[in-house]
Amino acid sequence: MSTTTSPLTSPRLTQPRAVEQLIAGQATSDGAGVKLTRVLTHHLQERLDPYLMLDAFGSDNPDDYIAGFPDHPHRGFETVTYMIAGRMLHRDSAGHEGLLQNGGVQWMTAGRGVIHSEIPQQEAGVMEGFQLWLNLPSGRKMAAPWYRDFQNADLPQFTTEGGAQVTVIAGSSHGVTGAVTREVTEPLYLDIHLSAGTHFAQALPTTHNAFIYVYRGEVTVAGQTVPAQRMALLANDPASDGVVIAASADAKVLLIAGKPLREPIVQYGPFVMNSQQEIYEAIADFRAGRLGEQA
Repeated sequence: MSTTTSPLTSPRLTQPRAVEQLIAGQATSDGAGVKLTRVLTHHLQERLDPYLMLDAFGSDNPDDYIAGFPDHPHRGFETVTYMIAGRMLHRDSAGHEGLLQNGGVQWMTAGRGVIHSEIPQQEAGVMEGFQLWLNLPSGRKMAAPWYRDFQNADLPQFTTEGGAQVTVIAGSSHGVTGAVTREVTEPLYLDIHLSAGTHFAQALPTTHNAFIYVYRGEVTVAGQTVPAQRMALLANDPASDGVVIAASADAKVLLIAGKPLREPIVQYGPFVMNSQQEIYEAIADFRAGRLGEQA
């Protein structure tokens, strides 16, 4: 995959989406004490279906991240880890191993079950990135685990005629197809870098839930200012045709959208299924050592 060097023309939108709500996120820790901000929390899962969680982590203090995320299980969804700075080593029970580095993405489908670890490969410096959880449809929750590492050079990138620099992690933007596509949930995951005075326009299906997360600077959406470290839920207006993100100063923002599954969401820690009985089965399989077995 390569960078598109010639500027691409943005779509002409007639009624961009407005901001429904700003979310600050909750400071918490996970794994072996890694400090992070949980931006997309449990109470937003139905509103932002098919997305289950978004964590933002970032620190230059090794005590905040050095212990990483030792062996832990997952079932029923996909994890997308995007590393802005630092290095993280992944190993799992399906036999996958990979080193996630600056600007790279790790996409893992837990499916019927996987046990994995994510351990920092540095003792100093900045560790920063995001982990997104994408739900699986009921018919895919017990599929075989899948894993892929994408280094930054593997991710499609382009520049718009307005000067926005975009990395397409998933979905399609301005005719550029991302590193990963999914037929049922149709995820769109963009990292957009805006310089002062530029904007970015993206067409979005009216059926899709969508949000942005600003991780540098601030932007405006339909006249609403969205400051750094804030998520903006984009309103679901049946007349809207996309979103326009503008920056008066340099800014970096994630744009994430997807087609809702509209299926029951039952979560118990690292297991996300459609019924309580399926959760009981996941716990029993984990306790019996069956969760990470290869077929």
